[in-house]
Amino acid sequence: MPEDTKAEENGEERPAEPTDDLVTTSHTITVKRRKLAYTAQTGRIVLRKEVTTDGKFEGHKAKAEVFLTAYTLDDADPGSRPVTFAFNGGPGSASVWLHLGLLGPRRVVSGDVDAPEPPPYRLVDNPETLLAHSDLVFIDPVSTGYSRAATGEKSKDYLGFTPDIESVGEIIRLWTSRNGRWLSPKYLAGESYGTLRAAALAGHLQERHGLFLNGLMLISSVLDMGTIVFSEGNDKPYSLYVPTYAAIAHYHGRHGDRPLDDVLADAEEFASRELPWALERGARLSPEERTQAVQTLASLTGLEESYVDRVNLRIEHVRFFTELLRDQGLATGRMDGRFTTWEPDGGREQMSDDASISRIIGAYSAAFNHYVRHELEYENDLPYELLAMDVVRNWSYSEFEGRSVSAVDTLSSAMRANPHLKVHVALGYYDGATPYYAAEHVLARLVIPEELRENIESAYYPAGHMMYVHEPSRVQQSKDLGAFVANTSNR
Repeated sequence: MPEDTKAEENGEERPAEPTDDLVTTSHTITVKRRKLAYTAQTGRIVLRKEVTTDGKFEGHKAKAEVFLTAYTLDDADPGSRPVTFAFNGGPGSASVWLHLGLLGPRRVVSGDVDAPEPPPYRLVDNPETLLAHSDLVFIDPVSTGYSRAATGEKSKDYLGFTPDIESVGEIIRLWTSRNGRWLSPKYLAGESYGTLRAAALAGHLQERHGLFLNGLMLISSVLDMGTIVFSEGNDKPYSLYVPTYAAIAHYHGRHGDRPLDDVLADAEEFASRELPWALERGARLSPEERTQAVQTLASLTGLEESYVDRVNLRIEHVRFFTELLRDQGLATGRMDGRFTTWEPDGGREQMSDDASISRIIGAYSAAFNHYVRHELEYENDLPYELLAMDVVRNWSYSEFEGRSVSAVDTLSSAMRANPHLKVHVALGYYDGATPYYAAEHVLARLVIPEELRENIESAYYPAGHMMYVHEPSRVQQSKDLGAFVANTSNR
C-alpha cells in the first residue's frame, strides 16, 4: 500500500512506520440448511522486532507486513470456538490453494482431469467449509501473497527454515492475543512443505510461547525431506516412490483390470523388502537377482524392463512422469499423476510442463484476485504471489547442513510434551510430490510412546497432491477434517 506520511530523521525524510491495514466485511453462508453469519478480516499485519543498542531498549521496528484472511463465526463463544491457522507450502506458496480449494467459505471451480474449467472461471459458496466447525485464519508467509519485508528490511532474512517458523509463529501469537483466543481449541492446517512447517510450529509455539495445540492437519505430508529428495547416496526415495508410481501406472491402464488395492499391496511389499535390499547390495547382486528385481519393478511401474535396467533400478520421479506415457507422446503430472500433457519433445529426459499445476493455476489466480477486491474489499496494487519462485531458489536450510531437513524429532517432542495433540494426515494415491508411502514411513518412525500412536489418523484419497481438485475427494476430505476438529476440540 502507498505510504502517505513521512517522518524526519537526522534532517532527512523517511517513510513512516507501516500500520495494519485490515478490512472487515460481513457475510453469510448456508450449511446443511442452516444460515451462518460470519465476519472476514483481510489485510496485512505488521511484524515488529525489538531494537536494543548497547543494552538499551530503543523500541520496536517494523520488520515485515504479513497478509492474512481470518473468518470468525458471529455470535459464537470465542472461548470454546475452535480456530484453525492454515498455510500452504512450497516454500514459496501462498495459502490460496487451501483457502479457495478446500477450507474457506468460498471456493473456486477449477475443474478436474476430465472436465477442465475454461476461463474466466467461477467462485461459488462452499457448504463443506471447515468454518462450520472452526474459525479460520489463512496466512501467507513473507514474500508470498501480499506479504513482504518492511521498507529497509531484507526479504532474504525470512527465506529459511527457522526465520519462517519464527515469523509465522509470531503471526499466530499476535492473532490469538488480539482476538482473545488463548482458551480456544487451536489447530494448524498445512499442505506439502506446510506440513513440515506445521510440525515445527507445534514445537516452537509450545517452547517459545507456551501455546499448546489441539491438533495438526497434515495435507500431503512431508516431515523428512530425505524421503523425497533424490540425491547421491540416498536410496530411500527410490523405494518409497514405487507405490505412487504403481498407482499412476494403474490409473493410466498399465495394470489392466486389477484392483488398485491389490496393485498397491504388491508395490508396498516390494518397496519395503526386495527393492531396498537390492539397492543396498549394488554390484553384489547376482545376475539372476538383478533380473528378477528389474522385472518386478518394471511390472509395478509400467515401465520397460530395458529402461529400469538402464537406470540401475533407481527411477527418479520426474523421469518417471516423463517416461511412463512416452510412447503416446504424453507426460503425466507431478502434483497429480492423473493429469497428462502433450510433450513437444519426445526425447526429453524431464517433462516440459506439469499439467497438474498449469491446468488449475489460472483458475486460482483469477478467483482470488477477484475475490479479495470485490468481496473482501481489500485493495493492494502488489501482485499476489501464488507461487514465488524467487523464494524457492533462495530458501535456506543452513540449520540442517550435513543432515536431512526434518521435523520428525520436533513433532515427536511436541507430542510427548502435549499428549493431547492429535494429528490428521491426508494422503493422495496419485501424489508424485509427497508420496503417501514416504509419509507412512516417517509417521512410523516418530519417537513417541505406543499409546500416543492412537493420536494419529490417516485418510487416503484417489487423487493427487491437492486432492480437493477431485470433487468426490474434496467432499469426503471436508467431512474428514470437520470430524477431526469436532472429535478433538475437547469441548
